[in-house]
Amino acid sequence: MRVLITGAGGMLGSSIAERWTSRRPDDEIVALRRADADLRDTEATGRAVRSARPDVIVHAAAVVGGIADKIARPLPYLLDNLAVDRSVIEAAVSNEVPGLVYVASAAAYPASAESPIDESRLFDGALESANEGYGLAKLTGLTAVRYAAQQTGLAYRSLLPSNLYGPNDTFAADRAHLIASTIRKTHEAKTSGSSSVSVWGDGTARREFTYAPDLADWLVGAIDDLANWPSTMNVGAGTDHSIREFYEFAREVVDYDGDLEFDVTRPSGVPQRLIDSSVARSHGWAPTTTMIDGMRACYDSYLRYIANGELR
Repeated sequence: MRVLITGAGGMLGSSIAERWTSRRPDDEIVALRRADADLRDTEATGRAVRSARPDVIVHAAAVVGGIADKIARPLPYLLDNLAVDRSVIEAAVSNEVPGLVYVASAAAYPASAESPIDESRLFDGALESANEGYGLAKLTGLTAVRYAAQQTGLAYRSLLPSNLYGPNDTFAADRAHLIASTIRKTHEAKTSGSSSVSVWGDGTARREFTYAPDLADWLVGAIDDLANWPSTMNVGAGTDHSIREFYEFAREVVDYDGDLEFDVTRPSGVPQRLIDSSVARSHGWAPTTTMIDGMRACYDSYLRYIANGELR
């Protein structure tokens, strides 16, 4: 099998490339990174797909960032993601690529959806305001994938992961997601001698985070069954934790004994976001990494970035 992985320099894409190489050594992997092609450019994307001649595309590329950046700069989360997805999906269809896996996001679910959220709740209400641009782009992308499958009969499917975390995450202060942010802020508090870490909101909101290498490992093992997947499928760890608990995990991993200061003037977000992954479990999805072990691996990655002067 020839496999084209977009976003191969990112957290999930790099995990998929690594697992694919180790589990399916006879397959040919084309790992497409940002430096290789600007996926917002339809012509550049078309050339990359024609050159790769893949049997399947795993489309993991996306413009992602933390909640503060999504609030401050919502436009690129909508327009850039729409452009990237259009380019990749059009290139797949025009080149008759037999299979495509589109990595969408649980951010596509309505803010009012009651947890655990199943796939039937898509398009069932307004999105969380802070995630609206990103969520709208993902809704459009998974709709385009469904249309492409209906139009061509090809095995084009969408996955909706919960929040993801793991090695090679983005730790930049303005772009980090929750887990990376808890690790960076707690580490900086420890190294600076600060007595506390500031936390947005009251700490009670609950979120589900899935370890990216677990998702990558399952995807590589399940890819031969792609044609039998439903059009859209949730993939989550199956458990959630409060924001306070994530910071407590970070304190344990970093070995920091300072306090947590909750800034209730900042938004906490929806009270809970937990997806129902029972359909994926019927297709072999069975994550194994505990939250604390995953955060330890994430912290090790962060320390390597610091040591190598590559903090991002």
